[in-house]
Amino acid sequence: MFDVITIGSATMDVFVESDDANIVSVRKKDASTEFMSYPYGSKLEITAFDSQVGGGGVNTAVNFANLGLRTGAIFKVGQDIYSEGIFKSFETKTVDLSNVIQNSEVSTGFSIILTSFEGDRTVLAHRGANALIKKSEINFDAIKNSKLLYIAPLNGESNKVLDDIVNFAKENNTFVCFNAGTTSIKRGFNYLEKILKTAQIVVMNKEEAMMATGIKIRPDTKDEKFSQEIIHPDLVQIFKKLKVSDYQVIVITDGGCGAYAFDGKKFYRCPLFEGPVVSTLGAGDAFASTFCAALYRTKRDIAKSLMYASVNSAGAVSEFGATQGLLTFDEIEKRLKQNPDYKCLII
Repeated sequence: MFDVITIGSATMDVFVESDDANIVSVRKKDASTEFMSYPYGSKLEITAFDSQVGGGGVNTAVNFANLGLRTGAIFKVGQDIYSEGIFKSFETKTVDLSNVIQNSEVSTGFSIILTSFEGDRTVLAHRGANALIKKSEINFDAIKNSKLLYIAPLNGESNKVLDDIVNFAKENNTFVCFNAGTTSIKRGFNYLEKILKTAQIVVMNKEEAMMATGIKIRPDTKDEKFSQEIIHPDLVQIFKKLKVSDYQVIVITDGGCGAYAFDGKKFYRCPLFEGPVVSTLGAGDAFASTFCAALYRTKRDIAKSLMYASVNSAGAVSEFGATQGLLTFDEIEKRLKQNPDYKCLII
């Protein structure tokens, strides 16, 4: 019996940082975009280099276990040096890997993470086995025997198992936390709505939420200062469209601006927990999985759970590797006591 079982991706991540990287901002009237750039045709020195295991399925499983939950993981890998590295990384972790899928005919997922001097990143991802999970390969009994099913983004062909696993979880009274990915979102809101109705907890970042609902968040103009609002009115409309069931909690993360939540009655705004930023890779995984675990721990205290999630996310970004800076609940609570002015606003 698991407290939680995760399903998602597993990758070998290689982190590369170069002082020659530039951040280029391109703005127009109603939008802005930032690009990481390198001098074309040049050979550049690498300032920092590291390799770590990552992927949504791995990151969240490690975090849940670190927070004290009995944790199992479902992900798919090949039989290569990268899968060996992934399995080796779990030798010191209390995560059950008996339901991991391994296939010699596919390659393990691999990513190159280009890190900027600001700590943000651009990811070059080879999905490999992550995009090839089949229904027949999943141990559904493991889901049945779990209190919570955490669904990290499933890409490519793997996304086709989403309907089956959420319906099975519902039929067997397993709670679902759904961290929507772009593959699911691109299938359209009518499809996404079916998944949303099954999930007790839904987590997206702001860009994913806009894509899912088709509602754009307008920037400030000389006549309208939306940034002065506690919660942007367009974000309110996004929340109301995403919340399709009474029992749901919807969470939207917004990078440096923190995170928001909506339970159907109240809105919550949690600021970013400040700390050093080495790499933002894994911040979303740490936030979403900590929020789910904290809801259980605090008996559905949404404000406190958002604060826990923000603190642990700050820990995750303080080191290279998505799981290196993760904290335990005791460590999170200690940091909150050291920062008594850090609060979540309830509206």
